[in-house]
Amino acid sequence: MLGPLLSAAPAAEAAPTVFSHPGVLVSRAQLDFVRGKVQAGAQPWKAAYDQMHASKYASLTRTAKPRAVVECGSYSNPNYGCTDEREDALAAYTLALEWYITRDTRYAAKAAEIMDAWSGTITDHTNSNAPLQTAWSASTWPRAAEIVRYTWGGWASDKVSRFGSMLRNVYLPEVVNGSNSNGNWELSMTEATIGIAVFLDDRTVYDKAVARFRNRVPAYVYLASDGALPKTVPGSGLDTRAEIVGYWQGQSTFVDGLTQETCRDFTHTGYGLAAISHVAETSRIQGQDLYPEVADRLRHALGFQSKYQLGEAVPSWLCGGSLKLGLGPVTEVGFNALHNRLGYGMTNTQTLTEQRRPAGTDNLFTAWETLTHASNPS
Repeated sequence: MLGPLLSAAPAAEAAPTVFSHPGVLVSRAQLDFVRGKVQAGAQPWKAAYDQMHASKYASLTRTAKPRAVVECGSYSNPNYGCTDEREDALAAYTLALEWYITRDTRYAAKAAEIMDAWSGTITDHTNSNAPLQTAWSASTWPRAAEIVRYTWGGWASDKVSRFGSMLRNVYLPEVVNGSNSNGNWELSMTEATIGIAVFLDDRTVYDKAVARFRNRVPAYVYLASDGALPKTVPGSGLDTRAEIVGYWQGQSTFVDGLTQETCRDFTHTGYGLAAISHVAETSRIQGQDLYPEVADRLRHALGFQSKYQLGEAVPSWLCGGSLKLGLGPVTEVGFNALHNRLGYGMTNTQTLTEQRRPAGTDNLFTAWETLTHASNPS
């Protein structure tokens, strides 16, 4: 009964009375841990830092490419500013991490410059992929902004305010009400929403994000305790077995850890699992740890996908006996939280995670998570 009771808990229990800053995906304590490890030359953090430092996102000569209207069609076709926006957001976050680790103020100033360029320009996202594009970018912007705003004294208050207005007026309306598309969309939209809420110190928006998270995660990852069929999101319109099976990419046999997009491909599944981990990590920093609520689903999902990514033979009942692999650099945050902090055994996830270190970036919204979260106790 624990799961249903928790999922039905009032969202008002979620938001902190006072928000913790920096508090989106990484906290000050986590950043201090990382900085100490890198300065000591300890592994895997030093190799992860070197990887980040060598990337294009850490360049001090980067020129932002803001647009007033970012237009993104399906699979970013057309692509009018889509790649530029996502990569500028990732660059701002990368530069913010560089600043914190090195204390070289040029990095903080460059991160602020990129954020200022966009906050002074963008007004809208359009075309069919607008919700997802907005979600990916708005998942990353608050991470960068939180670090720069709260650990460097040089970001002008009027620019901070303008950046907040951008998040509230341009990004939030596109993501706050979610989506009944494939689950990775809504999970990324939820991640964006909770990050924006933290930056804006907005308890109402934070509560809305957590309520959506509690509905969406059980509808994305199946557990046998759900019964014969996966759970659905209220209002999804999925009312019959045939509709649910169709939504789950035609998969009709359900086992622990299967996700709604496993039979689509592992890349999109990875987006969903990353967003689940990111939301839970931010909630933990903000004083209400959502990991225990999603632990069984997340650990089974990470383990299930990892097992096949590592090469286990695909049974005939699973996705017609064929999987499209390609799980991205998405396991570090959830693995650290569930295995290192909560003590779950996660053999397959551990093998895959350690085999792939240092985890880089998907160039969308996941970046440098070996650096920020490998064995991070804070």
